[in-house]
Amino acid sequence: MNTYGELTWQGLWKNNPGLVQLLGLCPLLAVTSTLTNALGMSLATILVMVGSNATVSLIRQFIPKEIRIPIFVMIIAGYVTCVQLLFNAYAFGLYQSLGIFLPLIVTNCIIIGRAEAYASKNALIPSIYDGFIMAIGFSVVLVLLGAIREVLGQGTLFDGADLLLGPWASSLRIELFAIDQSFLFIMLPPGAFVALGFILALKNSLNNKVEAMVVPPVEKKEIERARVSKVS
Repeated sequence: MNTYGELTWQGLWKNNPGLVQLLGLCPLLAVTSTLTNALGMSLATILVMVGSNATVSLIRQFIPKEIRIPIFVMIIAGYVTCVQLLFNAYAFGLYQSLGIFLPLIVTNCIIIGRAEAYASKNALIPSIYDGFIMAIGFSVVLVLLGAIREVLGQGTLFDGADLLLGPWASSLRIELFAIDQSFLFIMLPPGAFVALGFILALKNSLNNKVEAMVVPPVEKKEIERARVSKVS
């Protein structure tokens, strides 16, 4: 498996930041009440992670080792501010819906962790790809959790899509079944914990099967033992 194949395998399955490392749980549980919110947070995370990994990789030789973490945080904060301004200008409804969790991306352990563990030690293109694929892996969990909670909570999908994509996207709303009152438990963080637990259980049950399909089996070498007898 080449470098990019290994990064893809690690980011999407083997070392998925949302399912294996269990990082970034704050936005994962807080903003996934609807699929639209999950997509918005996914887009913000991808932009920040790719940008910060690229910047850290470019200037890694000029960053003093002793103060590297504060510099990483400043770089990430710069990109988060840009994303905040973009959401404020072009998706104000979603900006209000995500609330405090949009600026809190600065403290997301996934982004700081990849800047420290990978981007600060590798070239530009692999670092960009690492940031992208790790963000995609996290986004898959966000979107899956958002879809489950929205369906169980209010029986719809893509409710409020116009907040992210504009007025035309209101037609994307799908009503799967009509309910009089939303299922409040699943819309709150405790319900998100339960739903995430089921996703983790499903991932763990599939783990061995998927690894057996992707990772080639290692041939066991038979050890030949030589019997040495004492010659008198």
